[in-house]
Amino acid sequence: MKIRLVSITKRKGSSKESAVDELTAEYVKRAARFAAVEAVELATEEALLKSLDRAGRTAPVFVALDSRGKQLSSEELAGFVRQHLERGTQELIFAIGPADGWTSAALARAQQTLSLGKITLPHELARVVLAEQVYRAFTILNNHPYHGGH
Repeated sequence: MKIRLVSITKRKGSSKESAVDELTAEYVKRAARFAAVEAVELATEEALLKSLDRAGRTAPVFVALDSRGKQLSSEELAGFVRQHLERGTQELIFAIGPADGWTSAALARAQQTLSLGKITLPHELARVVLAEQVYRAFTILNNHPYHGGH
């Protein structure tokens, strides 16, 4: 299974984003020990929706990150990933929406809507948190000591 971490964002090119890129890349690299994982940025929601329609054996599973979505513990997220591994999902896409939020059309396309919590996070920080949680999910599934149950 391939996991894509997508962020809908318009780049500003600041040094703040460089630090975010480094942290995101570190967790993607760690997660890549367990599965094919990549982080990508797209300029528009439309670009993401178009990518969902590309030809393949099976359609990707699109998980929209949204404050109104279901909140999962790290262990529950690991279970969610396990379910998709066991189902043979080819591609699992976790996507952080545009600054103004997802359109109703995009939310209708999502097979699942998840929330990173009740707090509001800037997009840059949400990218890092998402990448870390995907890595943590794989450590939980593989009984790696990174996740100490806290």
